[in-house]
Amino acid sequence: MKIIVPMAGMGKRMRPHTLTVPKPLVHVAGKPIVEHLINDIAQLAEGKVDEVAFVIGRFGKPIEEQLLNVAANIGAQGSIYYQDEPLGTAHAIYQAHPSLDGPCVIAFADTLFYARFALNIQADGIIWTKEVDDPRAFGVVNKNTQGIITEFEEKPEKPRSNEAIIGIYYFKDAAVLRSEIKYLLDHGIMGKGEYQITDALENMKNKGMQFMSQTVDEWMDCGNYAVTVETNGRYLELKRDRPGLVSADVIMEQAVVVPPCYIGPGVVLRHCVVGPRVSIGTGSSIEHSILSDSIIQTHSTVRGLVAQGAMIGSHVKIHLPPRELSLGDYNELY
Repeated sequence: MKIIVPMAGMGKRMRPHTLTVPKPLVHVAGKPIVEHLINDIAQLAEGKVDEVAFVIGRFGKPIEEQLLNVAANIGAQGSIYYQDEPLGTAHAIYQAHPSLDGPCVIAFADTLFYARFALNIQADGIIWTKEVDDPRAFGVVNKNTQGIITEFEEKPEKPRSNEAIIGIYYFKDAAVLRSEIKYLLDHGIMGKGEYQITDALENMKNKGMQFMSQTVDEWMDCGNYAVTVETNGRYLELKRDRPGLVSADVIMEQAVVVPPCYIGPGVVLRHCVVGPRVSIGTGSSIEHSILSDSIIQTHSTVRGLVAQGAMIGSHVKIHLPPRELSLGDYNELY
């Protein structure tokens, strides 16, 4: 089994948090978004993952090494490919064409999910979906009474279904997908100005492949800072019974932690109330503060802050009490 992770986007809606790191490496509930995603897919695949291929921009060697370590942590080989132009979902996937063969999960790295089903590796293909109120901004599937997908639509103006594609796909043999995407690229076949994976899926379906949809219980977005904070809280709620959310070496002096929270190694909490739904990264210090529904990244110092819905980057120093805050890495606020 392989996992292909397209993640070359610049993450403009997440700025300033993506000025120093790619969006999928922003931490949520103690780990980078992409690491949660890969771990959850590996769990559904019962750990049978041989390779994780990342399609990225020119992020630099330190970022590439971090991604390769994410793959190694689940016992898989890591591969790096590059997408230098934002030409659509199919184009992004094709950049990893040397790895597109055999059983494969393709997962776009700006979303998290929660599911309680086993991955059926014998199916031709599985499209993971979630019912939404307004599916016009998404790819959409239509199904027959047997649950087999009969049509793919990309951002339809008048959708005939509210079952949106969440950006995670399984293929029994990804070489077929590779061939169909190559056809789109070779012939300049675009939808809405980009090369769309839904066009490749529609062609594969018309040639006899059967795709099933698998509905996830939770679909959690990480598109901008506000929804990422919300996703952090929801993810903590879903994982609240998992051991190790609060590190054993946390220093607490007249501090209260209201679960669920993630408190990383080396964190210092003094004269503060933290939680619920707060993540604090490695080496950060929180003093004389009240925080809820917030994310503090690594090695930051926060003093005198009363905030709900804050997202604060790494190596930040704060000594003022704003109510809401979105502050990127290496900032100082006095």
